[in-house]
Amino acid sequence: MAKFQVNILGCGSATPTLRHQPSCQVIDFRDRLMMIDCGEGAQLQMRRMRLKFSRLNHIFISHLHGDHFLGLPGLLSTMALHDTGGSVTVHVLKEGADILRRIMDVFCRDTSFEIIYDIIRPERRVLLDEASFTVETFPLYHRVPAVGFIFREKPKLRHINGEMVRFYEVPVSKIQEIRSGHDFITADGRVIPNERLTTPAEPAVSYAYCSDTAFDKRVAEDVRGVDTIYHEATYLEDCAAKASSRGHSTAFQAGEIATLAGARRLILGHYSKRYEDLAPFVEEAARSFAGDIIAADEGMKIDLL
Repeated sequence: MAKFQVNILGCGSATPTLRHQPSCQVIDFRDRLMMIDCGEGAQLQMRRMRLKFSRLNHIFISHLHGDHFLGLPGLLSTMALHDTGGSVTVHVLKEGADILRRIMDVFCRDTSFEIIYDIIRPERRVLLDEASFTVETFPLYHRVPAVGFIFREKPKLRHINGEMVRFYEVPVSKIQEIRSGHDFITADGRVIPNERLTTPAEPAVSYAYCSDTAFDKRVAEDVRGVDTIYHEATYLEDCAAKASSRGHSTAFQAGEIATLAGARRLILGHYSKRYEDLAPFVEEAARSFAGDIIAADEGMKIDLL
């Protein structure tokens, strides 16, 4: 069965608490793992959630604040002890690549796998283009340079109507072409419309990661049409001025972005240490967004399909 799942390893903000870990998520796309941000404790959370280091081959870092980055040297060092092999690509701003190279050269010079540094640049939107999905980047509006990420399935193939395919004696060699949307031409030259031979494919699914950022409608424009949005909600609305001055958002503002973007579902996270109860975040976001709302919590596995 196809899988497109978000694993929440950490959803707290800058200061770790007994309630929340620093920011980290792992996307499981058909048993292929991709990490977004890597706060301290990420490798322990991977073990708790039974996510295999050997399946992790891409790591995306949104910005260079410690709660999103400082778990990475430890994670890569641990992976080096496991004879992982292959390669791990770290998608990161140039300064982050420079820092990480120096750290790894001091503490873990020899690794059993290749570390590839893919530099995120403003002019380059698509970071990864695979057979069945893409990963894109877009700017966020924080106190330091920051980016978000969109994980997007490519359009899926249509489903074959077996009865009609047999009726028109479609050869096996033409099946993939027909699943891609082409009509079928019979031996006597008749054109059989694709709609007669197939049924529609499941819609492609997309996921946007927006953390950390002040409220900005340009974010909604960049993620317009995405199905599920994770948007930081460091504060509640009574701290809106503090959120703005620190380059963060409130739960209500996260809901506004999801509404403007036309999303179906909103995941909240990056909570300030001042909050224990997550219910008010959902209640506040519901005032500005009518879709499904999830308050992220450590250990959650959220299915996107």
